Amino acid sequence: MPKPAILCVDDEVVVLDSLKIQLKNEFGDNYLYEIAESADEALEIIDEIEAETPILVIVSDWLMPGLKGDEFLIKVHEKYPKIVKVMLTGQADSEAIERAKKAANLHHCLSKPWDVKELIETIKSGLNQ
Repeated sequence: MPKPAILCVDDEVVVLDSLKIQLKNEFGDNYLYEIAESADEALEIIDEIEAETPILVIVSDWLMPGLKGDEFLIKVHEKYPKIVKVMLTGQADSEAIERAKKAANLHHCLSKPWDVKELIETIKSGLNQ
């Protein structure tokens, strides 16, 4: 049986690299770590792998070119309501966060720069839901 995945979405490669390293340091080989540089790329990844590889958690930036993080998470929620959704942002407005909480069942919103312990605890609490 394939390992479940954690998907990180951010338009900054350095952020994606940091997230992947921090998650791998904490969770090791328990999960696959997928990354996407845009919401559109993330949606393609989800559609490609979801049948064989369950995606358990998505950590998404809010301010990205094209689809914003709240809109992306709402789209994901409509198709895959069980995926735990975390927003990681330095710029989301409170309306976007509220919209994501209501329409995408947003688990948590973390601010950039994020605290690694808080990120890990947020993901663990989401996985334990």
